[in-house]
Amino acid sequence: MAKQLPFQTLVEIFARFREAEAEPKGELQHVNAYTLVVAVALSAQATDAGVNKATHELFKVADTPQKMLDLGEDGLIEHIRSIGLYRNKAKNVMRLSRILVDEYDGEVPSSRSALQSLPGVGRKTANVVLNMWWGHPAQAVDTHIFRVGNRTGIAPGKDVDAVERAIEDNVPAEFQRHAHHWLILHGRYTCVARKPKCGACLIHDLCKFEEKAA
Repeated sequence: MAKQLPFQTLVEIFARFREAEAEPKGELQHVNAYTLVVAVALSAQATDAGVNKATHELFKVADTPQKMLDLGEDGLIEHIRSIGLYRNKAKNVMRLSRILVDEYDGEVPSSRSALQSLPGVGRKTANVVLNMWWGHPAQAVDTHIFRVGNRTGIAPGKDVDAVERAIEDNVPAEFQRHAHHWLILHGRYTCVARKPKCGACLIHDLCKFEEKAA
């Protein structure tokens, strides 16, 4: 685990990320807050590409909680069968859809605690929805962000909660809204797990990774 980088280094790192891509976007396809919740819930232990393939047709027929209930669990399963743990995920999607209809008039709530009360929605999922849909500077730490945070010194921490706090506590406020996407995309395409592409890295000279390639 690298030591926490100083403030001015973080300013330079995120300025470079912003210059390269000012408005980074998440890769999960969605058409509204509800389909985003469903897509993120389905993405656990699955790739975004796999989820997008499964939901491409699903969201054409079920883009609201009520339409999902009308489709039914068996109908949902037919769309998401290619996704890991699809049976359990289908049950959660149906349960959260029922709660949204009965308790929230079919609308997705915009608070973390309300989101986390939905079946299959944990803190990471709630943070993704808060960030992507409402523009809240919430930090959803996945394996990519955990790796990048610790490897580079941007946000070191022994677990995902510690990394989340490190981002919130240390990344300059002006970069907080997009920090999640910059870091996840950096981890997905450049600072990859086995052979990080250090030669193509925007922050190669600022990174504290001891084993980085030339």
